[in-house]
Amino acid sequence: MVEETIQVGGIRCEQCVMRLGKTLEGHDGLEYANATLMGRVVLRYDDERTTRDALVEQMARGGFREQPFV
Repeated sequence: MVEETIQVGGIRCEQCVMRLGKTLEGHDGLEYANATLMGRVVLRYDDERTTRDALVEQMARGGFREQPFV
């Protein structure tokens, strides 16, 4: 299992947090995802079933792009 925090843009309200959750829902290998209104997303996933890149790509399809930490 891998756990890491990434920063994403596109989160402005609670609805956005819910939309991000729906975007990641059902992703094979994802055990846990928690987003804050500050755009920080904590991911816990099985690195034998998915990759960080696959999760970031799925979030991007939902309108959430990875950004550098500020």
